[in-house]
Amino acid sequence: MKKKLLCCALLGALGAAQAVVAQDYDDRWYVSAATGFTSFDKDRNVGDKAHAMIGLGKFLSQDWSVDLELSHSNPRKDGTHLNWSLAGAQLVARRHFRDADSTWWPYVAAGVGVMRKWEEFDAFPNPNSPGERKENNLMASLGGGLQASYGRVNIRTELGVRFDFDDRSVGAPSESHFSDWIASIGVTIPLGAPPAKPVEPEPVAPPPPPPPPVQYCPDGSVMGPDGCPVPLTIDLRGVNFDFDRATLRPDAIAILNEAIEILKKYPDLRVEVAGHTDLCGPESYNQRLSESRARAVYEYLTSNGISASRLVGPVGYGESRPLEPTPQTFPACKSETNRRTELNVQN
Repeated sequence: MKKKLLCCALLGALGAAQAVVAQDYDDRWYVSAATGFTSFDKDRNVGDKAHAMIGLGKFLSQDWSVDLELSHSNPRKDGTHLNWSLAGAQLVARRHFRDADSTWWPYVAAGVGVMRKWEEFDAFPNPNSPGERKENNLMASLGGGLQASYGRVNIRTELGVRFDFDDRSVGAPSESHFSDWIASIGVTIPLGAPPAKPVEPEPVAPPPPPPPPVQYCPDGSVMGPDGCPVPLTIDLRGVNFDFDRATLRPDAIAILNEAIEILKKYPDLRVEVAGHTDLCGPESYNQRLSESRARAVYEYLTSNGISASRLVGPVGYGESRPLEPTPQTFPACKSETNRRTELNVQN
């Protein structure tokens, strides 16, 4: 009968373990409580009895936990009405055999502690009968069990043996120790908020491949990565200036932005920033005006991410390189095509 009760107590909680939620290693302190059945050593001459336990514990790692447990039981001596009770305090270490995603797992346990006894005995013919013995002695325990995780609550079922090193028992004075079998079922409840899950770092994008080296075609033009030639003069057609002015017009900005993209696509290119004028006015004046126009483009390039080390100049060519020859008489000399800037590839 005792064996059936022990087995039922050990396995009863596992029948409900169906929709169990897996949990990772949790290092919070937890409180525990358990109840069960104690089959006392027959040499004690006491009846088997239920017991209760409360405790405080903590997982030290995924595989190890430690608990401080307080227990109590109050059986009666066989064939008498004398009281006999005992209370224990022990430190229990448990070795758990589980993976990080386990929802239930086995474990083994070992503990050591102190047992306190209150034993009544028949002291007849002493008028103060019954007598009472109160004593503390060493105890130890070994056992094993199963633990299941239900998220916020864990359930433990355990079967073990307790060794009570009591060599002064009134009921069994010839015994030096007793072995009691204990089956229990209990819960553990973590204290505080659950630990935050570690945040996985975002994957770092690999660095972009290095730009292809500049290659040259037989005709002297620069070959791009697609095999198409890049003209040696980057066309800034449309980056023109008002008459007698060196200020960039709004319609020139979009064209310069396209040139900037070309320079970023081919980072090995070095270019000369050149400015030109029409044929109106004195040559010395046009020289200074062309230099001002080249500087306006140069400063726009450098302010938009193009390193000055890739730029030659700014250089002004004045009226010396017209694209369309025009008379030098006013107003026929006012050619907008000649009032231009160019980026001339240098490598």
